Amino acid sequence: MTASSRAHSFNEAADQYAASRPSYPPALFDFIEQFTSRPLAGARVADVGAGTGIATALLRERGADVIGVEPGGAMAAKFRTVLPDVPIVRGDGNALPLADASHDLITYAQSWQWTDTTRSVPEALRVLVSGGALAIWWNTTAFDVPWIRGQHQRIAHHCGVRPTSRTRPDDSDAIRLAGLSGLRVARRQVRWSRTVSFGTHLANISSRSAFPVLAEDDKRAFLREERRRLREIFPDEAVEETYVVDLLVATRP
Repeated sequence: MTASSRAHSFNEAADQYAASRPSYPPALFDFIEQFTSRPLAGARVADVGAGTGIATALLRERGADVIGVEPGGAMAAKFRTVLPDVPIVRGDGNALPLADASHDLITYAQSWQWTDTTRSVPEALRVLVSGGALAIWWNTTAFDVPWIRGQHQRIAHHCGVRPTSRTRPDDSDAIRLAGLSGLRVARRQVRWSRTVSFGTHLANISSRSAFPVLAEDDKRAFLREERRRLREIFPDEAVEETYVVDLLVATRP
């Protein structure tokens, strides 16, 4: 499956994505403010690949003047339901539908990998004001937690993708792969967790990009077996999910 088709597969699970996907810890936004030396309150922010608005809502809570940018129709429709007073436009990071030098901060939560960095980096620099910042981050897998590592490997095998053994590359590789070489860049990793029901946890893992294209019978069988495994670890049916947020922040000249 191509990256483009996997990205758009999220449209098929917009409601599920909004209800089950994890949020992000306050420390993430604290570091963005620290690195950029300005508060999010009052900042003009574009949240690109906004999806159903998980990160957008947090940016707004910090007082940002935020707009969502989202390529998917179903995701954009759900965004409008969840955040009816926040503007959203259709588009993606390779060709931002935003004016030159119009924003203080551009954010990508879980969505930078869907861009072509030879296009998305120049686009971000075009839209940012002088001294503005680009922040990209992911909730990554806490591989040091045995049950999470085992589940990650089973999901990868079931969906026909290669499992990874670490969260993200080291600092220099991460910056190079993100296309941000030559800019002032900082990286932080923030560990956090949440406790959710079996239903929310299973909905979360089945909203990942490789799952929506699987046959329904295939998905149900996999999730049924995962529920059985989880009950052995969490007999009270409350799952503690642990994440490591991997954040890169870059400022333009």
